[in-house]
Amino acid sequence: MFNAIVMFLHVVVSLVLILFVLLHAGRGGGLSDMFGGVGGSSAGSTVVEKNLDRLTVMAALVFLFTTMLLSMRLS
Repeated sequence: MFNAIVMFLHVVVSLVLILFVLLHAGRGGGLSDMFGGVGGSSAGSTVVEKNLDRLTVMAALVFLFTTMLLSMRLS
């Protein structure tokens, strides 16, 4: 039961992590410009980028934690 919950959480977090990485701005701007306000270089877009960075790091830490839990429980 515990393994199933952790595995479900792992799959959900991996999909969220993929989404967050794809939302990051690349060389010419990314999908996150869509949520940044009227202009691509407005002050709001930097706040969105900082929050997106924080969410991506938190999702990556949860992904790391669930990976470690699964590797210890399944071995």
